[in-house]
Amino acid sequence: MQRLLRHACHATNLAHGQGVPLKPALIALLDRCYDTILAEGLAFHQAQPALARARRRGRQPRRVGHNLLLRLSSRKLDVLRFLTDPSVPFTNNLAEQDGRMMKLRQKISGGFRAEDGAKDFAIIRSVLSTARKQGWNMLQTLTTAPTRLISDIRLA
Repeated sequence: MQRLLRHACHATNLAHGQGVPLKPALIALLDRCYDTILAEGLAFHQAQPALARARRRGRQPRRVGHNLLLRLSSRKLDVLRFLTDPSVPFTNNLAEQDGRMMKLRQKISGGFRAEDGAKDFAIIRSVLSTARKQGWNMLQTLTTAPTRLISDIRLA
């Protein structure tokens, strides 16, 4: 599955680089390969012996790979959306990076003393993240008037 998704990402990047959408025949081929890999993986996991129950009640525990396959099966449209929609990135790295600093701050210092401090921190991090994505100078961004930043964002 990992190889298939990497090849799909590469094909999508090549097509976007040429300014053309991915060919429907290639999308259909990738879709069929995705389904085949899912079917083989699910068959493999169903043939495995059941895991021992940790508790008496609840659902039967599954292996990590089995859970991933089930998730990939139920979220197929979301996983493959990058093939048809050029505005959807292959990964969500930018979203994860944006949230990482807040989580790190929470772990290291134990959080914020007041809600206002947390809000101020979030606003500053948001402005800096936007500046980085727009390619702006960080120091100029921090010293520029907020109204000017808003107009620059609208122009970009």
